[in-house]
Amino acid sequence: MLLLALDTATPAVTVALHDGTDVLAESRQVDARRHGELLLPAVDRVLGAAGRKLDEVSEIVVGVGPGPYTGLRVGLVTAATFGAALGVPVHGLCTLDGLAHAAGLTEPFVVATDARRKEVYWARYDGRPSPGHPVIRLTEPAVDRPADLADQVAGVPAVGAGALLYDTVFTGVRREGPEHQSAAALAELAVAKRAAGEELLEPRPLYLRRPDAQVPANYKVVTPK
Repeated sequence: MLLLALDTATPAVTVALHDGTDVLAESRQVDARRHGELLLPAVDRVLGAAGRKLDEVSEIVVGVGPGPYTGLRVGLVTAATFGAALGVPVHGLCTLDGLAHAAGLTEPFVVATDARRKEVYWARYDGRPSPGHPVIRLTEPAVDRPADLADQVAGVPAVGAGALLYDTVFTGVRREGPEHQSAAALAELAVAKRAAGEELLEPRPLYLRRPDAQVPANYKVVTPK
């Protein structure tokens, strides 16, 4: 088994290889504006560091968000292209679940990422009973204004860039926890879910809201005379 994991749903462009037992190599670069430019070189870099070739990959896992429209699509389209070219299955995992897995907390907690527009993507999780156990999400991923969540998240342990950004609301933020996604954590979670007999997701984007870029409502139509 050689699992290629990648995620572009957060400002981190992250790629990892997992052989079913261990993470062989990982790359992570934080740049919210260069997902398309950085992802393929990161794949090459990870393959080179692990001493493996792309045609050895037997499975692909990609973070499906939630995340901003443009960045999220880079990872999903790349994963689908690799899957078609290699003839291997492509599976999805919630990006928030990857962050929750990386947090390694044993008590109930919250993951929140920056959704822009003064909002956060977030979900609530149960603590992991053991390192090898897959993380358990208690709520569906959602997008909300932090102020609307104050009563639900105040004092609750929290990780992620959204919690750090709005720490007056997420008052239990763990600053030592993961801020952005890690493909290594995503790969480890995929392996743990498989070992527990859990199904992975279809590689379909979890947007939760309309894209930032939209066609103007009252644009001028020019017709030939």
